[in-house]
Amino acid sequence: MRQLIRLLIVTGLLCALCARAEEQTLEQAANDPTASLMNVQVSNGYIADFHNLSGEDGNTVLLRSAIPFTLGEQSHIFRVSAPVITNSPILDDGLSDMTVFDLVTFDASWGRWGAGMVGLLPTGGSKRGTENWGLGPAFGFTAQQPGMLWGLFNQNIFSVASEDDREEVNVSTLQPILSVALGSGWRAGFSEMTLTYDWENTQWSSLPLGGKLSKLVKFGKLPVQFSAEYEYNFADDEFGPEHLYKFTCKFIFPGPG
Repeated sequence: MRQLIRLLIVTGLLCALCARAEEQTLEQAANDPTASLMNVQVSNGYIADFHNLSGEDGNTVLLRSAIPFTLGEQSHIFRVSAPVITNSPILDDGLSDMTVFDLVTFDASWGRWGAGMVGLLPTGGSKRGTENWGLGPAFGFTAQQPGMLWGLFNQNIFSVASEDDREEVNVSTLQPILSVALGSGWRAGFSEMTLTYDWENTQWSSLPLGGKLSKLVKFGKLPVQFSAEYEYNFADDEFGPEHLYKFTCKFIFPGPG
């Protein structure tokens, strides 16, 4: 599995170097985590089934905001993600651990790439989180071609200053990116699935495969993207989600970063 992932990364980078980028449209940028596009999104993720938990379901609302800014002449993207558990067979309801990242982005002839840092904030406490502070590198790229956006995004979180009686958080996530234009504001592609490897237990804790259908509309001058996603998680050793249905509303505020 590790060799396959390395091959996919190398192949993607080589193809990206050969690709010719088109000028990115707002519709395409709305699906690009490296785009300098201010946005606020609200997602509702319904878990219909859990592995190894018969007859249970769950629900989480994700609040996320991305804010582009410049420091000197360099473009940055600052993003905050706050998951709120509204129903769970294992955890209490309420705010779970938040994540933040600052990504420095670089434009290229074939698209864009970025590198930065991601942090884990223990806002969930003992009832809804890991009780760990985390920090690590993040990087990724997106290649732009007529009617298509594709790429890969990686985040790594490692515990810092954790207590001895707490299980450390040492995980890496991979998010493959694929979005294809269908016309009239419609796009289809991969869901926002993240493949998660747990270095503490030396296993994949999440192996989802999913799809996404989205539509960009305008209310006056305000662009809003609506999307629906489905994921199936193949990692079944723990009490993880099996079937996930997610609906997202993303408010976009185009303008200078």
